Amino acid sequence: MTQSISNVVKLPVEKKTRRRAEDKFGSRVLKHGYTMLPNLLLSAQGRLDISPMAFNVLVQLIGHWWEADRNPYPAKQKIATRMGKSPRQVQRYLTELEKLKLIERIERFTGQKAQTSNEYNLSGLVEKLNQLEPEFAKLLEQKKIKAKRVETGAA
Repeated sequence: MTQSISNVVKLPVEKKTRRRAEDKFGSRVLKHGYTMLPNLLLSAQGRLDISPMAFNVLVQLIGHWWEADRNPYPAKQKIATRMGKSPRQVQRYLTELEKLKLIERIERFTGQKAQTSNEYNLSGLVEKLNQLEPEFAKLLEQKKIKAKRVETGAA
C-alpha cells in the first residue's frame, strides 16, 4: 500500500545555534590557538581590584598556562611586545598582581646559574575566585528565582 506524500506536513527545523568559537571567529583565526578564561574572572575583575593593564598581563600569563600542574613562564619581553609596552611597565603590572596575591613569581635558572624567565604561580588567583564564587552563585540563584516569579506571576 502506497501513501500519498501530499498529506505529510513538514515541521519547521530549528536553526542550530552558532556558539562554537570557530563559528564566531572563523577557523583561520582559531588555528593560532585560543585561551580559556572563566567568566567569573571577567565578572569579578573589579572585586579583585585588578587594573585594566594588570588584567591584560594576567590574561597573557593565563594564555601560557597550558597544563594545570605546571606554572606558566613567559618572558617579560614577550608579554611587553604583545601589549606594546616596555618590559619595565610589565614588571610594574606583575608587581601589582603580586601585591594583590593573585600571582607568585618564582625565579628560574639555567644549568649555568644564569637567570631565565620567571615562573608564575596562579594559585592565588584560583583561590580568590573560589572564595568569590559562592557570592556570584547566590546572585545567579536570586536572579533565577526572580525570573521564575515574573514568569509564573507569583508574588
